[in-house]
Amino acid sequence: MTARPLAVVGASAAGLAAAEALRRLGWRGPLTLIGDEPHLPYDRPPLSKQLLHGAWEPERLLLRSKDQLAALALDLRLGTRATGLDAATRTLTLDNGETLPCAGVIIATGVAARTLPGAEGLTGVHTLRTLDDALALRARLTGTGHRLVIVGNGVLGCEAAAVARELGHDVTLVGVEPIPMAAAVGTEIGELLAEEHRAHGVTLRTAAVAGFDTSGGAVTGVRLAEGEADAREREGTRLPADTVLLAIGSTPAVGWLGDDPALDTTDGLRCDAYCAAAPGIYAAGDVARWEHPVHGRPVRFEHRMNASEQGMAAARNLLAELAAEEGDQSAFADAFEGAPPERRPFAPVPYFWSDQYAVKLQAYGLTAGADRIETTVLDRAGRRAVALYGRDGHAVGVLAAGLPPRQVRGLRALIAAPVPWEEARERVRAATATG
Repeated sequence: MTARPLAVVGASAAGLAAAEALRRLGWRGPLTLIGDEPHLPYDRPPLSKQLLHGAWEPERLLLRSKDQLAALALDLRLGTRATGLDAATRTLTLDNGETLPCAGVIIATGVAARTLPGAEGLTGVHTLRTLDDALALRARLTGTGHRLVIVGNGVLGCEAAAVARELGHDVTLVGVEPIPMAAAVGTEIGELLAEEHRAHGVTLRTAAVAGFDTSGGAVTGVRLAEGEADAREREGTRLPADTVLLAIGSTPAVGWLGDDPALDTTDGLRCDAYCAAAPGIYAAGDVARWEHPVHGRPVRFEHRMNASEQGMAAARNLLAELAAEEGDQSAFADAFEGAPPERRPFAPVPYFWSDQYAVKLQAYGLTAGADRIETTVLDRAGRRAVALYGRDGHAVGVLAAGLPPRQVRGLRALIAAPVPWEEARERVRAATATG
């Protein structure tokens, strides 16, 4: 009997990690990796930093070489989009009309960049999610002196603003919240970042965007909503621009899953603590919203380290489930080598980082949605600080700005499991006392 394939939908970091883990853990049967982009799997964090800056070329972003991918014996479907999934039969539909019955599926389709009304097809307006997006924006910013308006002052917008200023462009960063990245890192760390951006010449504005001014199909300016232009005069509600970057967040790429009642696609694909969305259907990376066994609630992380770790966890748990399924196991046995892995909950310590100018932020745990934040500024001019994030009386996240690696590693242990707030405060003080 020939085994049905395992399929991984999404050929970025999470999907590639899942495919490699399936092979490493013993799957020798057919394995299909489907990616809607034509490129070999590549790393996304450098898109808004090294690639946009021009310090790296696309080849340096590749996660694996052609030879390394060939060694995995994949049925590699690049430039192919999954358009549907029947969860009950584990059957994928592809954009070429093909149906692919699978033994199991791992969904790692990530997220899609949000846009604004009137932006589609407008020359000079960009998003920044894919390699092609980054290359198009880099080409647009060739030379110096461009007037760039970045809409959105979260992580992506701030990183792009830093790069654009280093390249010599006139940059205005617009956000509906007055403090950059405040939703992710809190007010005081956000204020430190705002000071750093202003020191490098970035203009910060607080406003919603009402639309775009255009000429000949190209953007010439950004119109801010009435009454939301930092209390400036009326003429200040228009920002001249020859280039606009929309960095207003993303939406989980779940639309292709349709309305299958077996799947919950509210804010990503809902999974249990094992990353399972339905029998034989798992999710990993930015698209997955799973029950974190330590924090006791569903979470979704759009961070690079989580993508790889969750891809591996989903692969392990899928193989464990397939091995335990009742019925004829001959096909599975023929396609599998060695003892099946154990099924384990996915309980990572989340980690993210951001580089802006000479400032490096590193955070562990949950920083967004905290009901208590305590920030200690160690050196304001040097942008050195540490912040502790709490929820329900426990410390659940910690962030370091400008601290050396040794101190940052010491902070990780604070929130591997929720620690009572007062205990965590003392441990942070001790960890940073010599800094």
